[in-house]
Amino acid sequence: MNAFLAGIYISPTATALPTAVGSVRALSGRGLDGDRYAMGCGTFSNRPERRDVTLIEAEEIERFSRESMQPFDAAMSRRNLLTFGVRLNDLVGHEFMVGTVRMRGVRLCEPCTHLERVTGVPILAGLVHRGGLYAEILDDGELAVGDAISVIARAEEQKSEGPQAI
Repeated sequence: MNAFLAGIYISPTATALPTAVGSVRALSGRGLDGDRYAMGCGTFSNRPERRDVTLIEAEEIERFSRESMQPFDAAMSRRNLLTFGVRLNDLVGHEFMVGTVRMRGVRLCEPCTHLERVTGVPILAGLVHRGGLYAEILDDGELAVGDAISVIARAEEQKSEGPQAI
């Protein structure tokens, strides 16, 4: 099965529930057009590390909701990009493509007390190491639901073969 972008979510403020959109402009070094982090008003916008975009696996949201018996969906996760068919933890330190947009996985996006406070759902223990990925946007471009996700092979691993399907 190929990996793909299953949803896109943006929020104009730090506490508003993100809204699903069908497509969005990705802005290199900034974030998603119309999202709180691209506008510099996210909860963690004042931190020195880049937070261009956050991703979370649809499979992990479903697993958490089922195991915790708590209602929890992609918007409640407050992540920007909902993926399907890719293990995001494996993308830390790697470049990858979402459609035509090149990104680099920076670090895991662990659940935090802010997320728990905003959602009202006790998520800390259930989403540890499963809360998603922070990524840098390396190229401007348009993202759309259904876009393929692929890892860019390292030069020493595969010369000139380009992106590899996941």
